[in-house]
Amino acid sequence: MTKAVVLLSGGLDSTTTLAIAKAEGFRPYALSFRYGQRHAVELAAAQRVAVALGVAEHVIVDIDLRRFGGSALTADIPVPKGRPAEQLAEAIPITYVPARNTVFLSFALAWAEVLGASDIFIGVNALDYSGYPDCRPEYIAAFAHLANLATAAGVEGRQRLKIHAPLIELTKAQIIQRGVALGVDYGLTSSCYDPSPDGRPCGQCDSCQLRAKGFSEAGVPDPLLMRYGGAEGS
Repeated sequence: MTKAVVLLSGGLDSTTTLAIAKAEGFRPYALSFRYGQRHAVELAAAQRVAVALGVAEHVIVDIDLRRFGGSALTADIPVPKGRPAEQLAEAIPITYVPARNTVFLSFALAWAEVLGASDIFIGVNALDYSGYPDCRPEYIAAFAHLANLATAAGVEGRQRLKIHAPLIELTKAQIIQRGVALGVDYGLTSSCYDPSPDGRPCGQCDSCQLRAKGFSEAGVPDPLLMRYGGAEGS
């Protein structure tokens, strides 16, 4: 099987992306980060998903983006809650972590070169998303161009790296429908920006709202809410 590095946050999108990589015949090497995020719930979810989907290896890398701050996910800044749906993509929200996807993809690129892999999967989405600049198709294309200039394997012609972003043009509902068709258990995942210590989603942050909208439009119940008795809230 062809090796691929898959960025795995433990969220809905990255989990679906991992399932797609497996369905396409890749042997996935999952890469997660303990980057100074305010809660460990998503890493616990990533570990559950990696086991359930049977990755070849799951690596969790420690970096500390708290040193720079600038985001409600890494600094003492309140997570926005209850924003109207029409405001979610109007501007880049405070939950944006500066350069996060660039940092993550750089680590993925390094591991891919060592593994001899030419494929990296990332679960970015440009439709139902929160306005992040590093989730756009032009960003992915630019990074792929950079990646093929940046490695010894690329320069020597031993590797032609491809960045796979299979969800980038899908709605959240379409992502969920694709995952359900692949047998993904979304009860293993975590999407909330401000969950309770036991993993219960707040139900009010941008990510919770986008997730709820996706499940509603997909016409399927969210198994994560069923896991907590069908209720949201810290």
